Amino acid sequence: MLCAVENPAPVPPDPVTPDAPGDVTFPLLTQRWLDLCFLHWPFAPGTVAPLLPAGTVPDTHEGVTYVGLVAFRMHRVGWLRLPGVPYLGSFPETNVRLYSVDGHGRRGVVFRSMDASRLIPVAMGRAAFRLPYLWARMRVRRTAAGTVAYTSTRRWPGPRGAYSRIEVRPGEPIGEPTALEHFLTARWGMHNAFFGGAAYLPNDHPRWPLHRAELLSCEENLIAAAGLPAPREAPVSVLYSPGVPVRLGRPARPAGLPTP
Repeated sequence: MLCAVENPAPVPPDPVTPDAPGDVTFPLLTQRWLDLCFLHWPFAPGTVAPLLPAGTVPDTHEGVTYVGLVAFRMHRVGWLRLPGVPYLGSFPETNVRLYSVDGHGRRGVVFRSMDASRLIPVAMGRAAFRLPYLWARMRVRRTAAGTVAYTSTRRWPGPRGAYSRIEVRPGEPIGEPTALEHFLTARWGMHNAFFGGAAYLPNDHPRWPLHRAELLSCEENLIAAAGLPAPREAPVSVLYSPGVPVRLGRPARPAGLPTP
């Protein structure tokens, strides 16, 4: 008679740490993330849960999860240890992202949409990694008044015309981020479907140099286009960072919650 062997229960989430818990020794991709604007809204975990990959659940801070709208410049994406590509590897990007944790306790992000202005990287990201990249007309510019403005209008695959227009004024550096600010920014991996199954893609980078920021304007429908209720209030967290160099590791499998 054969007896079923029970899988262990999911482990508690890893601690939130401002520094990467481990180095990516053999990077799959290298890049720089520059001029980042982080906008975040609180959401009920039950609202977000159906949008996460199988094997993950919403990651929460004090019982609340968050939806992030993150606009930035991708700079010189490179494969393996090769030098970054100057033109095709450098472009504006705006992401709608959720916060996840898997059965191994690994905290990560889940991208609901990733608007970018270079068509070839968009096509490669969709085909090779099944990431929700979308081609958009985009611009990131610094104004004479010291503000940073991000604009995006979606081209393909749709919904065509989905947009965001954000302008922030970066403020003073943050000496010690709050627990929530660490939770929203110190994310050391991504959950997604890779190569036929769920996987976790780790990353490492120096500790975030964060600044408080004043949100001057925010008009967008990217969050609603990503399948979430459109926010009715101003974001509860507005942050800016000049950026960090990043290394992304190879996907680790499995990512999911143990099943009987």
